[in-house]
Amino acid sequence: MKELILNLIEQGKYADAKNEIIKMNVVDIAQLFEELEQQKLLVVFRILPKETAAGVFSYISNDLQRYIIESITDKEIKTILDELFFDDAIDFLEEMPSNVVKRVLKNTDEGTRKLINHFLNYPEYSAGSIMTIEYVDLKKEMTVVQAIKHIKQTGIDKEAIHTCYVTDEFRKLEGVVSLRKLILSEDDVLVKDVMKTETIFVNTHDDQEKIAALFKKYDLLSMPVVDNEQRLVGILTIDDIVDIIDQENTEDFEKMAAMQPSEEEYLKTNAFVLAKHRITWLVILMISATFTGNIIRKFDAVLQSVVILTSFIPMLMDTGGNAGSQSSTLIIRGLALGEINLKDFFRVLWKELQVSLLVGTALSLLNFIRIYYFEKIDFYVSVTVCITLFFTVILAKIVGGILPILAKRIKVDPALMAGPLITTIVDAVTLVIYFSTAKILLGI
Repeated sequence: MKELILNLIEQGKYADAKNEIIKMNVVDIAQLFEELEQQKLLVVFRILPKETAAGVFSYISNDLQRYIIESITDKEIKTILDELFFDDAIDFLEEMPSNVVKRVLKNTDEGTRKLINHFLNYPEYSAGSIMTIEYVDLKKEMTVVQAIKHIKQTGIDKEAIHTCYVTDEFRKLEGVVSLRKLILSEDDVLVKDVMKTETIFVNTHDDQEKIAALFKKYDLLSMPVVDNEQRLVGILTIDDIVDIIDQENTEDFEKMAAMQPSEEEYLKTNAFVLAKHRITWLVILMISATFTGNIIRKFDAVLQSVVILTSFIPMLMDTGGNAGSQSSTLIIRGLALGEINLKDFFRVLWKELQVSLLVGTALSLLNFIRIYYFEKIDFYVSVTVCITLFFTVILAKIVGGILPILAKRIKVDPALMAGPLITTIVDAVTLVIYFSTAKILLGI
């Protein structure tokens, strides 16, 4: 269908293209827009029904959003804002330059403008900055039939109606009730008799990572957000949480690869920006790697006496780095998912010690067979390499397991204690073990 639509647009048959486009999901339409020339995109955007246009607008890239806002009239801007869900409008405005924000705010009424400005003042990545105010609230004195009537009257413009929130006259949160529960209850039953008073909620200033963990823990589709006086000010919905989880995972992957996290897409990021994000940690790791070089120079006499030792250094360092990365990846992920806590330090230490003993023994035996029997390397050299490998694996797995927990303990992102940093530490200690063992066994 996409090819057909692109051909119709290319031929200038916009009415026919519109008839095909409106059959598509708004997400697919947004992807289609990314492939259109800007002038043609603007024409197609203007001929779409306003509800569809607003839906598509919330999914297209920030660059296209900015282009559209700068190209359309004030009346069209107001139409888009009227149709957008409030949290989508906030997300859009947070990414726009000040001149675009001013133009958008100029086309809103005073009440909406104050509300938007209030939302934009919440800390970045907080519950307040990502919540929506489009929810259904009920009173506990309502009967079920009154509650359902209220939902029908007000729910058409709400982002989520599957869960309704019960508040008192001061907007303080008293409980929640699902639409399913209301539908299945008798008409004359009061809301207070079917609502749940044990409510999972977050504060406007709570961090998004904590919020995502709560959604996962309690299998929620939405969650109320309250202020410091426990007044209901908005809700969070699962579609926003999925975006947050994706964002947090991407950030952790970048940190684990020793890069400064970036919010921009790779292909849309300037090469100089990418270089800036990567060079800091590369410089730190490069400088720290000089310790490895110093250790090799210190044991230069050992290497000159038994040159064959040099050929095993890459294998030992790579195995240690890989073993450490395996452990750190599992622990970092466990910390992120809430499966591992600070109190589990000694349990993790014991577990990694057990694993490292098993893995270290297996690798050392296999390596000894390979080096001594197949490569015909001197017996004491073979033993030196395998003993070093055994202790390297133990060290790497213990360091990889406990460093992320220690990082969390001192309030540093555990992802920073991943791959490159652990590898640098393990490399240095591995060489000390290797050359010290060689001096003892080989009598150098």
